[in-house]
Order: sequence, then structure tokens, then C-alpha cells
Amino acid sequence: MAIHETIKKAIPDALRARDEVRLRTLRSILTAMTNEIVAKKRKPNELLTDEEALVVVKRAVNQRKDSIEQFEKASRNDLAEPERAELAILKSYLPVQMSREEIIKIARAKMTELGISTKTETGKFTGILMKELSGKADGGDVKAVVDTLLT
Repeated sequence: MAIHETIKKAIPDALRARDEVRLRTLRSILTAMTNEIVAKKRKPNELLTDEEALVVVKRAVNQRKDSIEQFEKASRNDLAEPERAELAILKSYLPVQMSREEIIKIARAKMTELGISTKTETGKFTGILMKELSGKADGGDVKAVVDTLLT
């Protein structure tokens, strides 16, 4: 079942379970998906493809992470906690991310394949790796691995 459809069908379950956090999170991501559809000049009742839906979910995950970081800097854990709960729910709709060890293996193989060895090629190498690992690995992890390998 498509991600967009799965989220739509999860809303009644959250209603029945009286799970307010899940319901709020699902409604917000569904609204973001509808906005994405309208932005693409399609009818609001259409469904996003899995690739398009993943982009929307990742955007929401990044927003939650940024909010948590800002709230923690301001010592507002009371506001960070609901964001953490929403982040956990949103992450359940993302594919499992690769570990740093897996990223390192792929990065080393790609470095030898492309002949990259200097720090000046960091940006180019990061871009190539991000394209290859798109959706499979966190961008922050990929950047950290590239930085450690090219130091």
C-alpha cells in the first residue's frame, strides 16, 4: 500500500484509539501532502507517489528536528517533548536508514572507484554519495562520514 494511502487509513485508527498525538501528527502530514499535490497543480483528491510522499515526510521530520533543537537551546523541554513524540511517529513512515558503518563501506568503495583522495573534492564527493544513498541514509551521517574519510 502506498505511503499516502497508509497515512489516510491510519487516521480513523488513531481516532478510535483516542491517540491525540498520533492523530495530530497524521493530520498535519496529510495536510502537507495535500498541499504538495495542489502545488504540483493536481487535484487534491489524488494520491502522491511513494517518492513524493517520502519527500514530504522527510521535510516534516527535518522540521521536527529543527524545532526540538531550538526548544532545547531555549531550555523549553515542555515544548520539545511533543515534537519528539511526533518525530517518532513520522519516522515510522520512513524506510530504515543505513548505519554509519554501512555508509563508510559504500563511501570507501566509491572513493576508490572515482579516485577521490583530497579534501578539495569533498563537496563533489558528498553530492555523488547523496544521490546514490538518496532515501537510504541520513544526510548528516553521509556528510560526517565524508568529512572523516577526507581529512
